[in-house]
Amino acid sequence: MSTALVLILMAIGSFVTGIVGALTGLGGGIILVPMLVLLFDIHMRYAAGASLVAVIATSSGAAAAFLREGYTNLRVGMFLQLTSIGGGILGAFLLTMVPVPVLMTAFGLILLYSGYLSFRRKEGWDEDRPSDPLAVRLRMEGSFPAPGGWQSYKVYRVIPSFLLMGAAGIVSGLLGIGAGAVNVLAMDQVMRLPYKVSTSTSNFMIGITAAASAGIYLHHGYIDPVLAMPVMLGVFGGAVVGAKLLMFLRAKPLRIFFSVVVLIMALEMIYKGLTQW
Repeated sequence: MSTALVLILMAIGSFVTGIVGALTGLGGGIILVPMLVLLFDIHMRYAAGASLVAVIATSSGAAAAFLREGYTNLRVGMFLQLTSIGGGILGAFLLTMVPVPVLMTAFGLILLYSGYLSFRRKEGWDEDRPSDPLAVRLRMEGSFPAPGGWQSYKVYRVIPSFLLMGAAGIVSGLLGIGAGAVNVLAMDQVMRLPYKVSTSTSNFMIGITAAASAGIYLHHGYIDPVLAMPVMLGVFGGAVVGAKLLMFLRAKPLRIFFSVVVLIMALEMIYKGLTQW
């Protein structure tokens, strides 16, 4: 297979990845890294470097649309970003110290658990409880467009989510997934935000976290422009399309879709990591 054809196939796969990344709030890295490693036999660290560049593109392509339509909670995103960026830098520093099979296995386990929690989550069961006092103080409560008009929501457990985002940043730096998996987990499962608010706010955050790690990857030589360019272009185009689709889809099908995608990729990455020892 010629190099040009491989790059075209990467761009097509990245386009699909961008759609999924925008719909799930995971930035595309959740599929992009396994795709590059498993289908194109790219080294894990180079795949992670290309993914970080693509995650920045996903955030740029989707975040503007979500923000304009009123889905993104800027106050939540900026607050959680404080620890996420620090964790991203720390994770990028640690990347040369952790063996690739460990990265793959850890990636798979994180995806598996995230998919399970997302599938079992039911929205609205705790909406009668008052918001976290800190959330009220920081004016994190908000509303988003729903079929019946604007729907308000509350925010819970701010401090645990804040600490969890430090772990999200480390995951981003180590695995090149933009911390989207843990972002959505923190906002959807811990803060109890509506699914569309969680995914759109995650899309806003992932680009900043990924940028903090990408510079270190570039310093180590793990970002290959020939690999990153078709991946970035494909993901950006897919993210724009995915952002449009999310506004018209219901939350439940998105949760099911998210869980199925995560399950498949998690099992593949765990298998790949365990067999490379």
